[in-house]
Amino acid sequence: MAVVGNRHKIGWIGTGRMGFAMAQRLAKESCDLTAYNRTRAKAEPLAKSGAKLAARPADLAGCDIVFTMVSASDDLKEVVMGKDGVLADKAKQPRILVDCSTVSEEASAEVRAACAQRGTQMLAAPVSGNAKVVKAGKLTIVASGPQDAYDTVKPYLAMMGRGSSYVGDGELSRIVKICHNVLLGVTIQNLVEVTILAEKCGVKRHAFLDFINKSVMGSMFTTYKTPALVNLDMNPTFTPVLLKKDLDLGLAAARKNNVPMPVTAVTRELVQNLIGLGYADKDFATLLLQQARNSGLDIKSENFEVGDGLS
Repeated sequence: MAVVGNRHKIGWIGTGRMGFAMAQRLAKESCDLTAYNRTRAKAEPLAKSGAKLAARPADLAGCDIVFTMVSASDDLKEVVMGKDGVLADKAKQPRILVDCSTVSEEASAEVRAACAQRGTQMLAAPVSGNAKVVKAGKLTIVASGPQDAYDTVKPYLAMMGRGSSYVGDGELSRIVKICHNVLLGVTIQNLVEVTILAEKCGVKRHAFLDFINKSVMGSMFTTYKTPALVNLDMNPTFTPVLLKKDLDLGLAAARKNNVPMPVTAVTRELVQNLIGLGYADKDFATLLLQQARNSGLDIKSENFEVGDGLS
């Protein structure tokens, strides 16, 4: 595999909230990085960290490794297999494609097959965290695909956070990530339920969540969602629309494998209702507002300084 200055030439597709933060970490590590985003203005700030910009995904075909971080299955297929996709140029293609998006197993398998026809190895490498988690260096990644491709890419995955977990070949990482996000949805719903119960009984949210975070039930997740739940800052880190997509993927996998998931099914309907109430572009922690409304409780920001555990 060709390298430049003892480093691989890296392409990056997708500089939304997550993709930008991840690509920026690679750029700041002095990686030879070229980035593309459909809305070019979102990628342009990466130039300040040393990245170059591409006009089309196809312009990244000469890179050794290309990462993709896009919103949905159709977006992944377009940037890889479309007329201006990474595989559009029959004369050249990257050695390894690493997809960090959360997409369906079926879409990932379709892209993997297209890559195989062109001699490109593919790793499915979805991530756990949000842009704030990336900036704090605490992103985690689960990967599946050829072992040798993973071994090549592993150092770059480590640059983006706490490291990665290799779970085997094919699409296994996809189901791991889907299960992870199902747990995310069920956990936040249960967390807002017990938080509202405690508040309606007279306990301040910050005091209740302080206890939870210090207990055996506390986690990085409960801690970094605490500021949003206490002070009602619902600027989006992960929207209800994206959470519903992942719950739907989880339920589809459950049906396919004859696994009952009744708690997940109820959570999915609550998230759907949240979207219907007009919170589609807010953070999924707005489930707290829905729970308060359903409980006859008028909640307000407590204006209490709490940490998110990320700094």
